[in-house]
Amino acid sequence: MNHKLFLGIETSCDETAIALIEASGGLKAPRFKIVQHELASQVKIHRPFGGVVPNLAKREHLKNLPILYRKIFGAEKKEIALWKKIDAVVVTIGPGLEPALWAGIEFAKTLAKNPPAGGKKPIIGVNHLEGHLYSFLLPILGRRTSIKIRTSDVHKCFPAIALIVSGGHTILLYVKSLKEWERLGETRDDAVGEAFDKVARLLGLPYPGGPELEKMARKGNPEAISFPRPMADSKDYDFSFSGLKTAVLYYLRDNPKARKTDVAASFQKAAIDVLVAKTIRATREFPTESVILSGGVAANKLLREELTKATRKENIRFLVSDAEYNTDNAVMIAAAGYFTMLRKSSQGGSASGGKKYKLSAQGNLDI
Repeated sequence: MNHKLFLGIETSCDETAIALIEASGGLKAPRFKIVQHELASQVKIHRPFGGVVPNLAKREHLKNLPILYRKIFGAEKKEIALWKKIDAVVVTIGPGLEPALWAGIEFAKTLAKNPPAGGKKPIIGVNHLEGHLYSFLLPILGRRTSIKIRTSDVHKCFPAIALIVSGGHTILLYVKSLKEWERLGETRDDAVGEAFDKVARLLGLPYPGGPELEKMARKGNPEAISFPRPMADSKDYDFSFSGLKTAVLYYLRDNPKARKTDVAASFQKAAIDVLVAKTIRATREFPTESVILSGGVAANKLLREELTKATRKENIRFLVSDAEYNTDNAVMIAAAGYFTMLRKSSQGGSASGGKKYKLSAQGNLDI
């Protein structure tokens, strides 16, 4: 089996991450071994500002990257030995905060051009969202297996409906294979994670708001308030969460004595109802073997539970990574680098992300 060793670097927002992974099996039966991964969170630094400050994020990335690098590579002897085995350096090139992205890109370029073992290493730029898309493979095939699917059976998971949900993105994809997918719909305004964060601020919760709102919601009644389900019944697969956020704003204004736990629970239920409804409707319209959930909001327990129940009723697989790999991390970026390399080889030099959904040189998903 042809094994490849990749060094992954992720700095798209407020998480600094470096990972070393071993990949093999190709597009038909991919297998990943996580050699080591390190992550430094910036939550405490950005919390006083209620959100991520790009230049502060860049400063912290510049400080943390060398520290995480040394944790993985250790002393010089080990460092040189590892670099002799590394096949490529993989780095996130977008989307994300530009100052933060460039901190990782420049760090990766420096390593690739002048590695400690001498010579040069190839550098692969990948789209952050592709990393999230492929993250479902990590618990299946990595060192922490929570879903029992044999490597040789990965192809049986396709075609699939993939829901990518984060602070900046809410996207529904039809994934035909590990190298080909197309967009079905996306948010027209706020991403669902952004809506969670904004409602959390309305409720006086600290940054990051999404996880704090989820905690509060556990103590509330999700049926207490009938918030709207925007676009749940629309014929397309687009989303809109700005109106839902505004409905919460008006409700709090008109009901100052409302139980915040009930507001949080009712808002969360409304948002998740829309995500599940659109996803399941897509599985009925398109031939589907699996539903894939990824992105930072995929860590939300209620969303995972509701999709688990809904996919069981449809008799299709539900695939989601361990919570550790839902949030930004370098393991998924390194994995995306492996698939980018495989596509480049199979398509005669093109490193695009599929027939209709392509990765541009700027790191944007072009349609």
